[in-house]
Amino acid sequence: MPFIRSTNLNLFIEIFLRVALFTAFCYMETMHPFIRVIHQSEMETSYKYPRRDSLVPAGVLWAIVIAAPGILSLLAWAACNDCVDALEILLAWSLAIGINGVVTDAIKLIAGRPRPDFFYRCFPDGIETVDLQCTGDPDLIMEGRKSFPSGHSSLSFCSLGMASAWLCGRLGVLSRRRGSGLRVVTSFAPLVAAACIAMSRSCDYHHHWQDILVGSVLGYTSAIFCYRQYYHPLSSDLAGIPYASVKPGRPDSPSKDIKEETPLLPRKEDKWI
Repeated sequence: MPFIRSTNLNLFIEIFLRVALFTAFCYMETMHPFIRVIHQSEMETSYKYPRRDSLVPAGVLWAIVIAAPGILSLLAWAACNDCVDALEILLAWSLAIGINGVVTDAIKLIAGRPRPDFFYRCFPDGIETVDLQCTGDPDLIMEGRKSFPSGHSSLSFCSLGMASAWLCGRLGVLSRRRGSGLRVVTSFAPLVAAACIAMSRSCDYHHHWQDILVGSVLGYTSAIFCYRQYYHPLSSDLAGIPYASVKPGRPDSPSKDIKEETPLLPRKEDKWI
């Protein structure tokens, strides 16, 4: 099946929008957050957790975030012989990541909430000054003021949440193929992985629980919202099928038409779906 979007201006606009979002996201990563006043009592109670290395380093996180849609796109193209779905999942994912990244960083910069280990970022030797002026590495200190919301949580739930929605639609978990525990577990597995990544940010004292909760909700909301821009509802007979694959004027509900005209519908021999 040919790429439906490749011959029109819409694809160029879509790509340009994503480049703009990723450019804004990268620029915002370098900006300084709001310098929030920290009282000595807060420094001693809320922000004096020990410094630890990230349990999920940034490099590993980005490898997971980027690999998830790549694997799904390859699966749609190679296993399902569906070029339209292979392109649409990348468009949905990239839009979700771009929006999620910009919104997450904007909130981080405005909130300026210190991380739980801010004390030891500010005073590496453990001795605080009388006026609470930090003596540590300025870059670590600035990064220590970007706790809310958790970027690891939002990115993982955004990318893996998109993977979960795609699998749920393809497998028909909420529509035509209900009642299969294996399909449910398969579609739910990416969310479990995202939750593990998010919770690791509490174990290494890089985020408060509120940061993790809000970041997770933000990432998953971005994923589902953008998924629905390109795919039919998960509860419909066309679940898992991109809007671009359905001919204009065709009703969305009759499953008979889907079987006859849409190669995306699971066939009996397609056992993985």
